[in-house]
Amino acid sequence: MKNEKAVVVFSGGQDSTTCLFWAIKNFKEVATVTFDYGQRHSAEIECARKIAEELGVSFKVLDMTLINQLSANALTRDDIAVSDEEGQLPSTFVPGRNHLFLSFAAVYADAIGSRHLITGVSQTDFSGYPDCRDTFIRSLNVTLNLAMDKQFIIHTPLMWLDKAEVWELSDTLDAFEFVQKKTLTCYNGIPSTGCGHCPACQLRNDGLARYQAKKSAGTII
Repeated sequence: MKNEKAVVVFSGGQDSTTCLFWAIKNFKEVATVTFDYGQRHSAEIECARKIAEELGVSFKVLDMTLINQLSANALTRDDIAVSDEEGQLPSTFVPGRNHLFLSFAAVYADAIGSRHLITGVSQTDFSGYPDCRDTFIRSLNVTLNLAMDKQFIIHTPLMWLDKAEVWELSDTLDAFEFVQKKTLTCYNGIPSTGCGHCPACQLRNDGLARYQAKKSAGTII
């Protein structure tokens, strides 16, 4: 992989930024692709842009506002509250988002001569989103290859990691402080540690606390 090019599906959040550092370490050339789907906070796109510029990788924004027209949820509507009730998909679930993002990322990757796609989905801490599961990713990989007659490889470096382990990976990649201070994960559009109350912040900050406790105890191998 060291001599090949990769495309990172990039949002500027903790997970995709950790994946970006992983890609920079493992590939000769890295490009990022970000999607404008009419999300609640345009700050997400600007955060992604700044990170890509700082790390010296290409940055591409694709217009996917059609998603906003089709799907009403907490990430595309200001009047829908962020909620996560047991037995139901979170209100932040955007139907078909990862399917569409990876499909368009594949078209973009083909256009720039890349066969490697990288996404930060995780089945371990996936908030119940069905399109973050390993079975979906493997199925889509086959579908993309058949649809485009290519040999794409979808890489999921975080698939089997919980949030504490994602923090550990960023530390291993010498990116811990960068990810901690410069990424935006919060559903309320607040960078770094965020609002501290939304589900995304709680997941991120709980993982950080667990990793820091583990590191302080000297139990990291």
